[in-house]
Amino acid sequence: MLANNDKAPSIESRDELVAEIAKGEKPKADWRIGSEHEKVPFYRDTLRPVPYEGDAGISALLQGLAARFGWQPVYDLEKVIALEAPANCSGGSITLEPGGQFELSGAPLRTLFETCEEVGRHLDQVQEIADPLGISFLALGFSPLWTIAETPRMPKSRYKIMTDYMPKVGRYGLDMMYRTATVQVNLDFASEADMVKKMRVSLALQPIATALFANSPFTEGKPNGYLSFRSAVWLDTDNARAGMLPFAFEDGMGYERYVDYALDVPMYFVRRDHKYVDATGQSFRAFLEGKLPQLPGEKPTIEDWADHLTTIFPEVRLKRFLEMRGADSGPWHATLCVLPALWVGLLYDQSALDAAWDLVKDWTDEERQQLRDDVPRLGLATPFRRGTVRDLASATVAIAEAGLASRAREHGFKDESSFLKPLHDILESGLTQADVLLRRYHLEWGGDVRPVFTENAY
Repeated sequence: MLANNDKAPSIESRDELVAEIAKGEKPKADWRIGSEHEKVPFYRDTLRPVPYEGDAGISALLQGLAARFGWQPVYDLEKVIALEAPANCSGGSITLEPGGQFELSGAPLRTLFETCEEVGRHLDQVQEIADPLGISFLALGFSPLWTIAETPRMPKSRYKIMTDYMPKVGRYGLDMMYRTATVQVNLDFASEADMVKKMRVSLALQPIATALFANSPFTEGKPNGYLSFRSAVWLDTDNARAGMLPFAFEDGMGYERYVDYALDVPMYFVRRDHKYVDATGQSFRAFLEGKLPQLPGEKPTIEDWADHLTTIFPEVRLKRFLEMRGADSGPWHATLCVLPALWVGLLYDQSALDAAWDLVKDWTDEERQQLRDDVPRLGLATPFRRGTVRDLASATVAIAEAGLASRAREHGFKDESSFLKPLHDILESGLTQADVLLRRYHLEWGGDVRPVFTENAY
């Protein structure tokens, strides 16, 4: 059931919020890798989206996974809207995005081999239940055929609040909710200084990851003019809670500065008595002062703060760990195991992190934003100084590869750098997954997007 925060202790000061984030600090030996990926379900025979209800709907898929593999259902108003890992697993969950995008939030694991095995096991389980229902999953960053009106809506109470609010604050909020799919990796930090350096490096290089993993060139059956339309959507979704966080590069950046930012990001909701209370547009700072109009005199709990942090969507998000948020979803071999490898290589070896910082430390706010603005359309061909993003991506991947090799030597792991091979192939050809799909659309598929449901599907 949804949490009931009524009897939890109240937060009395901003310092408690800072301390909550600081609890994420871990010694290097305890750093883990948490991967997340979304995929878009569809019916193989009709290429139509999968609704929640019905004998072959999302609900049936969730219930089948629970019955066959022991996943534990999570309910919202008596509807199964998520699954928690079975007792014999190391953790993780399966959740639903607003349009039915099926997401694995993986357990925190030690190596990339374990992470990739987890993804493979999840896909095997899902396919075992989905195949008899006639369901497959798109490995793309944006739904390529259906309109928003044709896209199903999942029965999660928070999504109703967001659906009503999004059109008020941006052009593409509903597209983000209902038609995008991403792959992310969550990584640890040792200290406040370590967090700051990792956040700065990952913010600066997030457009490079966007370019390398670009995989959303179609909308409603036609090319949309972008290589990563998923990324472009975020440029006009809700800029009060998204973006490149230029303040992260200012003197004095740390936990307190991020907390101050989060306190002023407009709220979506508060959970009380297993229900969502609409708090759109209100500030958490006012809530902390007992001045939230919906709950007069009441102060938030740590669970309220944790909920609020999940509604903030910058390119890199800070909670008790750092979330890399810049990549389109894609195929298992080319994306789901590769994106975590890129960031682990860059951030989990000190020499690699130092080299990555040397690469980006003199970039200006304007240059970082220009990369963010241009990469969704131009990808690896995006100009930067006297070269292109392809040049930056080559340097970035080389640093990550060296970082993975060094990590293997330090910890006695099997060398994980082989996971980066798909990126070397992209850099050698200059063609991302989106570029390849567009070529096939024009040269092989005769201007018909429907073959992508076979070529880029699980």
